[in-house]
Amino acid sequence: MAGKESRLSELLTPTVESLGFELWGLELLSPNRRPTLRLFIEADTGVSVDDCAKVSRHVGGVLDVEDPIAGDYTLEVSSPGIDRLLFKVDQYGLYIGEPIEVKLRFPFEGRRRFRGWLMGIEGGGCGRSCRRSRLSSSTQTN
Repeated sequence: MAGKESRLSELLTPTVESLGFELWGLELLSPNRRPTLRLFIEADTGVSVDDCAKVSRHVGGVLDVEDPIAGDYTLEVSSPGIDRLLFKVDQYGLYIGEPIEVKLRFPFEGRRRFRGWLMGIEGGGCGRSCRRSRLSSSTQTN
């Protein structure tokens, strides 16, 4: 996670957890001038639209008080869904042996997108294999 996303995660995790959910991850996107903060929440019992609205209200209050994003922004709260993004190394462990698509922030062997099978977690990173190359554990995934 990038620096600002890490700070937002640290700020918002206690609020999300106090409501009975896990903060699966977050994205701070700025495709235009108005940024979008997208939170993904998870619970053992699943996540409903009402759950997302409740988390949005509480997180919105924290963001209003702490003001970590300058100017106007859009807040979105949803479940991670079936084709979920993985944000933390421990989340990768849940999907060992599964097919994955990896999008890197910086190119590796001239590419930023890879498809393959998640083979395991090594030293704080993940290893995966594909037809042409092996993505080493030292490569940071997003």
